[in-house]
Amino acid sequence: MKRILAAITVAVTLVESSASAFDPEDLKKLRDNIVRPSKKDQCINCDLSKTPLANHGLEKFDLSGANLSKAILTNTNLWGAILRKANLHGADLSNVNLFDADLSGANLSGATLVAANISLANLRIANLNTANLSLADLTYANLTNANLSDADLSKAGLSEAKLYDANLSSAHLSETNLTQAIFTNAKLYKADLMKANLSGANLKGADLSYALLQGAILCNTTMPDGSVIYSGC
Repeated sequence: MKRILAAITVAVTLVESSASAFDPEDLKKLRDNIVRPSKKDQCINCDLSKTPLANHGLEKFDLSGANLSKAILTNTNLWGAILRKANLHGADLSNVNLFDADLSGANLSGATLVAANISLANLRIANLNTANLSLADLTYANLTNANLSDADLSKAGLSEAKLYDANLSSAHLSETNLTQAIFTNAKLYKADLMKANLSGANLKGADLSYALLQGAILCNTTMPDGSVIYSGC
């Protein structure tokens, strides 16, 4: 706890000399809630842009609508956190724990989520355009209507993830685990699915135009036309 408070104190000192960074009062509000957690608004709509919050414990915090653009959140524990409609554009979330977090409607465009734990998270209608999610765990994640265009999901885990109507145009999904993932009506135009594991995946109604499927595992996979193929079993 002392180490966390010391880090935040340093952040407050730095921000006072930079008008373009986060709001010191909002950072103090976050600090006070770390010290004395409550069920009330913890930092809803707070301006925490560019905040250095690496290695912090923010599990179950309510940060709905918060501005965390370009914030440093590496190795931070956000298990069960509420980040609905939060702005995380360009934020560094490498190795972050977002297990069971609510990120519905959040802006994660250009964010770095390498090796992050995002399993069981709610990412409905989230914007993940150009985000780096390589090696991330998105098992059981809900990505319905999410924008993942040009996102890097190489070697990530999306087993049993829900991707109904998601936009994965030009997304990088090479060597990704997509077993039993649901891509119903998803857009996979020009997506790179080389060597991806699509065993048991449902691609009914999906747009696979110009997608790269070389080396992909297709076993008990439902194709866009509804047919099921077993060529990779």
